[in-house]
Amino acid sequence: MIPVPLLVCVMAGWCAVYLTDTLLRSSVTHRIRYESWLASRGLMLSPFHVRWQTTMFNRLFAYCARINPRALYLWFSSGLVFGIISMVGSVVLLTKTLQQTLAQMTTDNPRIGSQQALQVVVPGVNLPTSQLAYFFTALLLSGVIHELGHAVAALREQVRVNGFGMFVFVVYPGAFVDLFTTHLNLISPTQQLRIFCAGVWHNFVLCVAALAFLFLLPLFLLPAYSTGGGALVTEVVQGSAADGPRGLSVGDIVTGLEDCPVRGVEDWSSCLSHLSYTPQTGYCVPVASLQPSWAHGRAFKRLDGTMDCCSNNSLTDLCFSYMKPQGKNSREREYACMPVRKMVTGTWVCRTDDDCTAHSHTASVCVTPSLENQTRFIRVTHPPNTHMLFVGYPPHLQYSVSLTNFVPRFGFLHLDLPVFLETFCKYVVSLSGALAVVNSVPCFALDGQWMLNALLEATLVTVVTDRQKRELIGFFLLLAGSALLAANVALGLWMVTAR
Repeated sequence: MIPVPLLVCVMAGWCAVYLTDTLLRSSVTHRIRYESWLASRGLMLSPFHVRWQTTMFNRLFAYCARINPRALYLWFSSGLVFGIISMVGSVVLLTKTLQQTLAQMTTDNPRIGSQQALQVVVPGVNLPTSQLAYFFTALLLSGVIHELGHAVAALREQVRVNGFGMFVFVVYPGAFVDLFTTHLNLISPTQQLRIFCAGVWHNFVLCVAALAFLFLLPLFLLPAYSTGGGALVTEVVQGSAADGPRGLSVGDIVTGLEDCPVRGVEDWSSCLSHLSYTPQTGYCVPVASLQPSWAHGRAFKRLDGTMDCCSNNSLTDLCFSYMKPQGKNSREREYACMPVRKMVTGTWVCRTDDDCTAHSHTASVCVTPSLENQTRFIRVTHPPNTHMLFVGYPPHLQYSVSLTNFVPRFGFLHLDLPVFLETFCKYVVSLSGALAVVNSVPCFALDGQWMLNALLEATLVTVVTDRQKRELIGFFLLLAGSALLAANVALGLWMVTAR
């Protein structure tokens, strides 16, 4: 659910802005001065909407449009081709996503939902509040780059730019350019297509650039940060399974989970996933250690059918099961409640007793923690500290710890710098790519509307000579695209909020 304090702050802020605006506009003494101040600064206020427009960037846009005319022609012509392809691709993608959403609603199969190509993001619901700064900054950057493409393309095609602006609607930031409509209507449909497609083209380029930067980040940070030596802990959730005196701490380097080596965050996730779906690892223990002095408890069945032999709820003991050395032929299984840290420290992992024979000169058996079906016992290696011992559901361990691949080479370097760059790049890739897809959809009030109209004018003028018929075809195509996008958003919001 959306955090109530955040919702209250947003509503209170907008109420204060709207109330102040209303009072000043209704004031006899301040109204004229206030409206003049707004007009001089290009500000417009309405309920839950603030808009700012300026001409201060027009010279910059004009300079960019004159850099290399031939290169810019090839650049925006490539954008035209990409825009047409993306318009068709966005319809296919939204259709596929809608089918998957409907299939998930009817079958309630979580695997289908995990394959969805698009997902509606709602701050405070499926977007953590701690990530809001990344989200809105990346969204604003993607919008500015989008409009920069429109502005430069328009000036290159001799269309005047009246101004550039930014806005905030509720909490969502955005940008826009104001083009001179008369000039826009005088140029050819192909020129119009270059202008209309420039926004999604620049979003795609920004997405690729952020993806390349993310891929090359280890190389860029190589002088200051090393990678491949383990996963560095940057945050541990307080009170979680990884917290505590013998748990993980910020700055620890995790190098292994059981016998699975961890060289980075990807290995950490894959190792936990592997341990979740494979049988519990065993440990080689000398036969001499399995004596009655360990106070074997009488085994009893849990509700799920597994066995337990520690009835005192001890935090240091764990029930282990093993094949009796003299009972291999009968496959007789014995259970023993033993001090877990003492039993598994410095021991080899195993699957059968034969694995222990290969690593030990003394008579040893393979003992396995007797746990509930989805519960696992995991040794987390983080030298030079002793192993952290985890008993529970592996995903809980993953959610308890935040890690990074980058280990500082010097003590004065901040742990969070690579995390900030990684997270911001991931948001830029996601949001800029999403803007390229959504704006390409042939839908009313989006770039896709103007892209479709210009495309129809450029291609159907010889086939359908009547302009009204071409406009009618475009209207029904826009209606279908709008319905497709609205259905995806509505069902996506329902899936996010209702479930």
